[in-house]
Amino acid sequence: MNANLNAIGFQCLSVAFIAVVDTAAKYLTDDLHPVQIVWGYSTAIFLHIALYAAWRGARGPVPFPALVRTRRPVLQLVRAGLLVVTISLLFASFIWLPIAEATVLNFMTPIFVALLSAPLLGERVDAHRWLAVAAGFAGVLVIMRPGSGIAHFAALFPLASALSFAGFQLMTRIVSRTDSTLATVFHTGAGTFLWASLIVPFVWLPMSGAQWLGFLVLGTLGTCAHVCLVRAFPLAPAALVSPFTYTKLLWVAVLGFLVFGDVPGANTWAGSALIVAGGLYVVHRERRA
Repeated sequence: MNANLNAIGFQCLSVAFIAVVDTAAKYLTDDLHPVQIVWGYSTAIFLHIALYAAWRGARGPVPFPALVRTRRPVLQLVRAGLLVVTISLLFASFIWLPIAEATVLNFMTPIFVALLSAPLLGERVDAHRWLAVAAGFAGVLVIMRPGSGIAHFAALFPLASALSFAGFQLMTRIVSRTDSTLATVFHTGAGTFLWASLIVPFVWLPMSGAQWLGFLVLGTLGTCAHVCLVRAFPLAPAALVSPFTYTKLLWVAVLGFLVFGDVPGANTWAGSALIVAGGLYVVHRERRA
């Protein structure tokens, strides 16, 4: 029980950091290409992790290469590529969609994880967890107002991002069985930096000092988010942890109001109530167990 609750706590904290990153990224899309934002974000994360790993290696009995050694280099590289695709598609959607709408569509990730965790990871998804996922999905439908006509082509971007992120989360679960948290976060930063660096020369735009500083802040928040995410998945099944991604809606509602002046409607709050209820139901079941 304690392991499951700790995993839920790490996941919620990770989501809070990511909500701040997404809000800042939407602000930056006014002047920079989404891939360039991903490059700056991943570069800052990689610098943070590399410096920390080097410091750990210099002070401790374990040298730097051993700290970041991976038994699954190819899987780590593919996992990083999925993260680049995930973030690029989501940031691209911010150009045309409000952050709350893009976030709602991106909430398909836990649904995809729940559907894929059984065949890919061999995990048992019991009825109570399916109920929590269903409650979250019902909340998403309430917010989207079926029939309201979200027909903009950019709506496909957060949906594709959700599918890619589901694959990333499932791979996180797999690599956590053999690699340390530090090694996984290091290879996440190194891999995303590598993939983004291969693409960014084609979309590069001049940047100001403030934008460079913004990348540093984003990297700091992103590093914290990834550490929490990697800590969460070894502690509990993926289908239990992932529904708590829905708490991101509460964060983006507040941040959207403070930064962009967006005021969530009644449907947003009604959907949020369903989403939170599903998460609280899982916690209640874990406590009883």
